[in-house]
Amino acid sequence: MQTAEEDLRALMLSGLEGDAAAHAALLSALVPLLRSFFRRRVRDAGDNVEDVVQETLIAVHTRRATFERDRPFTPWLYAIARHRLVDHYRRHRISVSLDEIELDVLADNPEAAIRAHIDVERLLGMLTPKQARAIRDTRIDGKSVAEAAAEAGIGESDVKISVHRGLKALAARITGRKS
Repeated sequence: MQTAEEDLRALMLSGLEGDAAAHAALLSALVPLLRSFFRRRVRDAGDNVEDVVQETLIAVHTRRATFERDRPFTPWLYAIARHRLVDHYRRHRISVSLDEIELDVLADNPEAAIRAHIDVERLLGMLTPKQARAIRDTRIDGKSVAEAAAEAGIGESDVKISVHRGLKALAARITGRKS
C-alpha cells in the first residue's frame, strides 16, 4: 500500500508531465490536508481558513515548476503553506514567532521532522564532540551559554568559540569550501 506521500508525489509528477486529470486530483486531495493544517493555525478561522487554503492551492499550481522531481512532495507543500500562513498573519497584523510556525509545521509532518533530526545528527557528527555539544546545547536545546558552560565544565567563552567554529566548519562542509 502506498503512503499519502507517495500518492501525492505520483499525482504531482503526473501533473508535471501534462496529465491535467492528475493535477486536478492532486489539488482536490490537498484541500482536506490544507484545511486541517490551517484550521489549527488560523486564529480567526471561518472564511479565513478557506481563503488561505485557496491561496495555497493557487501557489501550488503557479509554483509547480519549482518542485524538484527527486524530492518528497509534502515538505515542499508545507513550505508553501507556511509561507501563505505567514502572509495571512501579516495581513491581519497577527504577531507570531517564525520559529513557532516552523516547529508547528514539523509537528504536523513527522516524516520531515525525522529527516531533519537525522540530518542534524549527521552534521553534528562531523564536528568535534566539544563543538557538537556546544551547538546542541545552545542552538537546539535552547540552553544559555552559561548553562551550557556549567554543564560541560568549561568557560562561557569556550562555549561561544566552540559554537562559532562548529557552525563555520558546518557551513564550509555544506558549501564545499575548506575551513
